[in-house]
Amino acid sequence: MLSVRNLQASYGAAQVLFDISFEVGTGQVVTLLGRNGMGKTTTIRTLMGLLPARSGDIRFEGAPMAGLAPYRIAKAGIGLVPEGRQIFPTLTVEENLVATAAARSGVRRWTLDAIYDLFPRLKERRANLGTQLSGGEQQMLAIGRALMTNPKLMILDEATEGLAPLIRAEIWACLKRLRSENQSILVIDKNVDVLAGFADRHVIVEKGRSVWSGTSAELMSDSTLKDRYLHV
Repeated sequence: MLSVRNLQASYGAAQVLFDISFEVGTGQVVTLLGRNGMGKTTTIRTLMGLLPARSGDIRFEGAPMAGLAPYRIAKAGIGLVPEGRQIFPTLTVEENLVATAAARSGVRRWTLDAIYDLFPRLKERRANLGTQLSGGEQQMLAIGRALMTNPKLMILDEATEGLAPLIRAEIWACLKRLRSENQSILVIDKNVDVLAGFADRHVIVEKGRSVWSGTSAELMSDSTLKDRYLHV
């Protein structure tokens, strides 16, 4: 579904990505792992057209994506749950969800009722403004908003960063359910042990390069990988 080859990107004169390559297959959950500042979020920004690629190839369902405007990438079927959530603070929960609603290929699988079934707490808070939500509720809303675009691929940047353990568990349960329903997902998060329980493949990013890729079994069986690339 998504193929990234030899991706490079810069912030002005400062090159940040040097060689990022990975794939996400249909119905797969793939993670980007690595310490802070290694290029994971920059990779996502480049995939979404928020930062121009310096070189390399990005293809979604075989079509080239590099150089396209962010709205065209979204219309192609990629939904983003950004770092920091970035919900609309002066809109209600329901208005946030309706604002992004779209059908892909004539199919509208994700509706308000479906989102409220996934996150009952959002239904309870549907008339509240974005500024009146807790951090966990905002993250649920950000996920719901991305799903309302009915994406073929959903990308989550820092899926559970800064959230309480109980809220994290709800987010993980949501992602596991989505995986069981064949939703393709690319996720960044630091909870490696949890991710290994349901992700198909993992990609480790180190200093702007993808330095390792493999299955959960391969990742968990090699302690040197975690010590070298993931532990602070």
